[in-house]
Amino acid sequence: MSLLSRASALALVPFLLVGCAQTQPQPDAAAASSAMPAPSALPGIDLLTRSEWGAQAPVFAMTPHTPDALTIHHTATPQRPERSPAETLRALQRFSISSDTLDDGRPKKPWADVPYHYYITPDGTIVEARDVRYEGDTNTNYDLTGQVQVVVEGNFMEEEPTEAQLASLVRLAGALSERYGIPPSRVGGHRDRAVGQTSCPGDALEAHFPEVLAAMQGG
Repeated sequence: MSLLSRASALALVPFLLVGCAQTQPQPDAAAASSAMPAPSALPGIDLLTRSEWGAQAPVFAMTPHTPDALTIHHTATPQRPERSPAETLRALQRFSISSDTLDDGRPKKPWADVPYHYYITPDGTIVEARDVRYEGDTNTNYDLTGQVQVVVEGNFMEEEPTEAQLASLVRLAGALSERYGIPPSRVGGHRDRAVGQTSCPGDALEAHFPEVLAAMQGG
């Protein structure tokens, strides 16, 4: 919604992705990479692309799906506006594809890639993370099929999203709705999908969901 061990939390990535890992066997990474065409552009959205932030290819094959819903997350760690979006995503990917330990002591197995499809930084930059045509990953128990996973950087049980983040989330939700035909009824926070398992995306962000829904309705 921290997945990090105490050592890696200091040295690697300041992200709490609680509830955010289904894992799979690790087939050949080259085959996975060759099966990953670039996602289609979103109308009216200026993305920092995977190539621009220096993404590695997924380390093993992922499950294809057809986007038809939107799930909104927070990182559940304090915002780090001093870090560049590219630095943030490279660190998140390094953590995502590694083995680690969750804060509650559970082991975290490697994911194929960043678990989210889009990441919104404190300055409102919208970053292309995992290819949207493949299911994301989660540490909670809910059906990932069709879910477009969008994460907003911050702990919104303790701080407020920035105006730039909210504006970008509204624009992104509207574009995803237009591109994939996602209706407002198929939008929710992580805790709506994984009831009782997480507080993600936080009260302060969820309070702005009416604006997101209005954007998807053309309002």
